[in-house]
Amino acid sequence: ELRPIIAQWRTAGERIAFVPTMGNLHAGHLELVRIARERGGCVAVSIFVNPLQFGPGEDFDTYPRTLDTDREKLAESGAADLIFAPGSSEIYPPGFATAMHVDGPALGLESDFRPHFFGGVAIIGAKLLIATLPDIAMFGEKDYQQLLVIRRMAADLGLPIEIAGGPILREDDGLAMSSRNAYLDAEERKVAGQLNLVLKAAIARLRKGDAIREVEVTAETALKAAGFDTVDYVAVRDAETLTTIEDLARPARILAAAKIGKTRLIDNMAV
Repeated sequence: ELRPIIAQWRTAGERIAFVPTMGNLHAGHLELVRIARERGGCVAVSIFVNPLQFGPGEDFDTYPRTLDTDREKLAESGAADLIFAPGSSEIYPPGFATAMHVDGPALGLESDFRPHFFGGVAIIGAKLLIATLPDIAMFGEKDYQQLLVIRRMAADLGLPIEIAGGPILREDDGLAMSSRNAYLDAEERKVAGQLNLVLKAAIARLRKGDAIREVEVTAETALKAAGFDTVDYVAVRDAETLTTIEDLARPARILAAAKIGKTRLIDNMAV
């Protein structure tokens, strides 16, 4: 059903943009769709909660599925032409036996704590890109490591698709918009608002010339003092490769992951 529509767009000479999502859409997703409309003539949005990127004990079963509401939001935005919302059996039919192993920007950070994650991201990313064959695909910079992994995967597989990043949208207190923010209770939500402030303070120290490792340790301590139960990482990395760096001679990114109660939050900023 999808491919004949894409073929019609292509035959008509339209530039095609694609925005993959797991649904439960918020303003950050809708901003990606808006940018996609600016960058492409026709816009396809996918909604699929990918089981392969959830590990044991993670929130696959409870992840919010709000297809009807998502459809209404996309219709109101006026920026999307098509929703592709396949079932799991369509994406992973009986006998499905292919996996993907990714290195490069997938190494470290999220992979240290969710080793299953980027293999699942890569396989669904490849399948959706091949299904839609867009000229450009938009991914949010909030999942910065994921963006670089998909970009590397598309280049390695020779997919003639521009993988573009869209800016992080934030709540009034600076918390990065995320579907998982809905899991936070009132007290946890207050703590969550400190994450972006700690990162901003770390960036200020880095720009003053403080040592990267010292800044990382201080930021992790500050997150724990703010009320986060665990801090998986605070890391300053090369913005293009996510390799470790010793100074700011190249563009850099600070990335963090921390947990409050049962909710794990991630964020990142350009240094």
